Amino acid sequence: MIKVLIAEDHDLIRGALIALLSEERDIRVVEEVSRGDQIVPAVVGSRPDVALLDIGLPGIDGLEAAGLIKELEQPPPVLILTSVGSPGNFERAMAAGVRGFLVKDAPAHRLTDAIRVVARGERYIDLDIAADGGEQEIDTNPLTARESAVLSAVAAGGRGSDLRSTLGLSVHTIRNYLAAARLKTGARSDEEAVRIARANGWLEDRTVTADG
Repeated sequence: MIKVLIAEDHDLIRGALIALLSEERDIRVVEEVSRGDQIVPAVVGSRPDVALLDIGLPGIDGLEAAGLIKELEQPPPVLILTSVGSPGNFERAMAAGVRGFLVKDAPAHRLTDAIRVVARGERYIDLDIAADGGEQEIDTNPLTARESAVLSAVAAGGRGSDLRSTLGLSVHTIRNYLAAARLKTGARSDEEAVRIARANGWLEDRTVTADG
């Protein structure tokens, strides 16, 4: 079960988020706050697996709170959910150690996907935000080396037995890596995941063997 803390100052939005997440069998909201200066004490008290924060909060904003969370002894990963998806906020989020950044008009399934991804210690970045902030010297690649390697093999035309022999992985393992890559890129197919990864430069210098 993934325990989530929600920080959102608009009651209707906060209630909608709680209702949405309550439908997921593996996600449970354990704390909710409406002010930024309530976040750190709530994190310490409830020990969530993911802190889901808005940026525009009274007291202190969500990004300042994220920086304070990072200083805790056992900080949970922070996922920013905001209506202000500017490159400046994205840069501040990355500097604060945020693991996920998503805009509020994203489909609901992307929020639950993002929560699961950051709960695993991985990164989930809204692709439009990442593209807008692309000139920054920040690694926003959400793919692991092996996920990138499998996508690179697909990009080179690999299929079925070709992928197995090239990567030295079982069909089941390859499918798992491709599923993870589709999830992280928001793609509906392996080919679309390849296109997105190429467009963002995520396949460059990341090819490895199964032992890499």
